[in-house]
Amino acid sequence: MNSFRPSRYTATAIALHWLLAIAIVGTFCVGLYMADLPFSPQRLKLYNWHKWAGVTILALSVLRLVWRITHRPPALPAAIENSMPRWQQVAHHATHHLLYALFFIVPLVGWAYSSAAGFPIVFLGVLPLPSFVPVSPELAEAIKPWHEITAYALAALVVLHVAAALKHQVIDRDGLLARMLPGRG
Repeated sequence: MNSFRPSRYTATAIALHWLLAIAIVGTFCVGLYMADLPFSPQRLKLYNWHKWAGVTILALSVLRLVWRITHRPPALPAAIENSMPRWQQVAHHATHHLLYALFFIVPLVGWAYSSAAGFPIVFLGVLPLPSFVPVSPELAEAIKPWHEITAYALAALVVLHVAAALKHQVIDRDGLLARMLPGRG
């Protein structure tokens, strides 16, 4: 096996990173907005859009994970890795693993809630997706808070991830962020 590790992410990895970032932030914001709306056609439209976005995030997450497994990411530059305290190295790896887990958990819990509540997901209004769990109002009530909890956990990790990237860019000035920016090849 080739042990070469590039100095920056591939164009595909960069595209998947930023598409997923935009989708997650947008879907989270729509989720916050729609949750307190009174029952209306607008609210129903936003709920459908939110579900479609969740399915899209799930599909992008599968693609991103497959790409990540089949394409080694660039190693941290030795100077950066050697200067990072052990707790930062652990936080770096833990944050990335938790982000990947939540990329799957949040939409799957949302899908389970929608299924249990008896609201099927018809992707883009055309493709009916199978119910993830049986219809059960009790199960729906038990699942509902977990979608919110996991979404907020994902949002918190995204904020932490962004803060760490900005720290490397603004304070450390070590060029780490350039590895994930498009057009810097």
